[in-house]
Amino acid sequence: MTNSPPPITTHQTAEVNLTFSYAAGEAASRFLIALRDEKRIYGTRCPVCCRVLVPARSFCPRCFAETTEWIEVGPSGNLVAIAPMPLPPCSSSPLLPLGLIHLDGADTSLAHFIGEADFDAWRIGQRVSAVFAETRRGSILDIAYFKPAQGV
Repeated sequence: MTNSPPPITTHQTAEVNLTFSYAAGEAASRFLIALRDEKRIYGTRCPVCCRVLVPARSFCPRCFAETTEWIEVGPSGNLVAIAPMPLPPCSSSPLLPLGLIHLDGADTSLAHFIGEADFDAWRIGQRVSAVFAETRRGSILDIAYFKPAQGV
């Protein structure tokens, strides 16, 4: 038996940036192009259960029916949930709370950043409106965040 020293354990922390691309698919591509080019939010209606799904999907996750009818929703809605964000999801993202937004005309909700108010000022059921980024690239971040709606 040898008297070798115990192994040394080291810990290192590093930020890793991964660049990747993926095919968004027909429905998501059309949804993102509308955000980028028109500053409009669209959902798709299920022909079976009639729910309007946002973000737009090519099929209903409840009925598995193909969705082909496009419906413009929002850009305003109600805040249905809120959570603090202790860290930004990526280096280019703002450190804003995350809200679940039920857009006008939609039957599902959209998770997104909320801004222009202190965290403690937000209230469930509060009216919010989309704020679009000045430079849009065909990403969900073309909606910069949702802000408290004025005059409601």
